Amino acid sequence: MQARFREYLETEGGAQAVKKLLWNETLNIGVDVVDRAHARLFHMVERLMDLVEYKPNCRTACEESIEFLEDYTMTHFSEEEAYMRSIGYDGYEKHKKIHDHFRDITLVSLKKEMEASGYSKPAVQRYLGALLGWLTGHIMTEDQAITGNVLARKVYENLPDAGVVSRAVNHAMRDVFHLDAELVNAEYKGKSIRNGYYYRLCYDIDNGGKTQLLLGVEEHLARHNVGLMLGLSALKETEMVRHASIQILEQFFCHLGKLFKSDAEYRLFSEEMLTRDEFRKDFMTRYPCSLLFETRLGHFIFCARK
Repeated sequence: MQARFREYLETEGGAQAVKKLLWNETLNIGVDVVDRAHARLFHMVERLMDLVEYKPNCRTACEESIEFLEDYTMTHFSEEEAYMRSIGYDGYEKHKKIHDHFRDITLVSLKKEMEASGYSKPAVQRYLGALLGWLTGHIMTEDQAITGNVLARKVYENLPDAGVVSRAVNHAMRDVFHLDAELVNAEYKGKSIRNGYYYRLCYDIDNGGKTQLLLGVEEHLARHNVGLMLGLSALKETEMVRHASIQILEQFFCHLGKLFKSDAEYRLFSEEMLTRDEFRKDFMTRYPCSLLFETRLGHFIFCARK
């Protein structure tokens, strides 16, 4: 049975299949074994999306297809890690920890939620959105760093200064999303943005402290970030875009943190999607750093406190 679904994932699928995922070759890192695996992973997720769409009640098919997809993901991690060791990559240990956390924590949590729902279509879409978002963000940051396409230089002082944070955010935005982010308000007061997504990310710091980020991203900007690897059909699935977006943002902020002159390690312990009202309520509890940025695709709110 699994062989049949394996064949489905690896081939073009049925006649009803619609091209949803677009592998963006500009995000290739320049290592054939890695780039081929990334393209194949996204192709396999596309097949699984078709399966969910055209056979929404086929739990057995979903279970077996997801199992195969996860097996291939782990194989890819092993191959990527072998390549990093072969070139003596300095960031190997940290990169492997990211792989391990995704395998042992993130995927396990997502799978439990999906199983608890009986593999409902919305739960599977949330799973696929989170998986796609994580893969996209990981490729855009950590994998690009393997071959030096993205450099995480410690160039900014670790100071609570709006100008410093603004320059670092713009630097990271160009690295990851190829967009310029202009600071338009260094004392953001909570004014609503256009239709958007809102998030709260909480981090433990190894020196005993904590950092909390409150974020707002206009929908068009979020969809651009997710759409770097997804086609228009996939972007119609709002829930999938929301869950993909938060995974990409997590890795964006991980990359942002590497630009500061600090050896402190940050570990994400909580991530939440918020409604606009929940965002406003949390914002009123005061964030010393509250910035509003503008890109050509929409606004971006960045609030932080320790």
